[in-house]
Amino acid sequence: MLLYDIYLVIIGLLILIIGVLIGVAFLTLLERKVLGYIQIRKGPNKLGVLGILQPFSDAIKLFTKEQIYPNFSNYIMYYFSPVVGFILSLLIWMVIPYYFNLISFNLGILFILCCLSLGVYTVMVAGWSSNSNYALLGGLRAVAQTISYEVSLAMILLSSIILIMEYNLISYMMYQNIIWFMFLMFPLSLCWVSSMLAETNRTPFDFAEGESELVSGFNVEYSSGGFALIFLAEYSSILFMSLFFVIIYMGGFNLSLMFYLKLVFISFLFIWVRGTLPRYRYDKLMYLAWKSYLPVSLNFMLFFLGLKIFLM
Repeated sequence: MLLYDIYLVIIGLLILIIGVLIGVAFLTLLERKVLGYIQIRKGPNKLGVLGILQPFSDAIKLFTKEQIYPNFSNYIMYYFSPVVGFILSLLIWMVIPYYFNLISFNLGILFILCCLSLGVYTVMVAGWSSNSNYALLGGLRAVAQTISYEVSLAMILLSSIILIMEYNLISYMMYQNIIWFMFLMFPLSLCWVSSMLAETNRTPFDFAEGESELVSGFNVEYSSGGFALIFLAEYSSILFMSLFFVIIYMGGFNLSLMFYLKLVFISFLFIWVRGTLPRYRYDKLMYLAWKSYLPVSLNFMLFFLGLKIFLM
């Protein structure tokens, strides 16, 4: 019986991973379409009906290209860091609080924070092992940025954890029956949105990929499969961050159409911001993290702590 359960969990996880990968594929298509319409052009529209097969064509093209690597690169690390990054970005999805079959445990949020922190190492190793100045600079920028925003991200998360005193993601649905946490802690949820953008290296915080000065960031030496894996990991974490925001601030996890619409809207917000805002200056980004978001999130945390003690 136990073996049967384990098989069920493994099959469930495989189905989840396939679903995430298909979601990521169509998120890239959505991004290209939306950016196209923002810039008054069509976007991909040749392959299949309205360009719907474009992501699959891109995947086949990327994975069948020749894999090249620099002579002076640290080959093993260079080769495996995108793979590890990709695995980590899929591993976070395992704690989605389904009611059946999958892994849902009481320390879900801690697990998510651990996986997000480990993602920094893959970026750093990818930049360093390429043995290229541009890749190293891009990697250092990405790591500094991600670490800076992770601190305030954890502090913002602590406020909602203090309110419900649990790390389990299922609890968030029960506590948001009457009012969403987004309205209860409105400034914090806005801070979370922009920290989320910085955490996933997206415009206006995409310094790791500042094309004008760093060519392409830490992945400049990667081609074909390695580049595709880095790309998939980035978009998978965007999708996950959207899901996480919906779970924590927009009514928790329930398998209804409304839940998926909320998820798509937050993902669309990433694309909308990319089409609208110019890139921030790097020192301003650091200033924003340490001088604005950190004090705000700390103050709110103390406020909610006081509120919790008062109500107890």
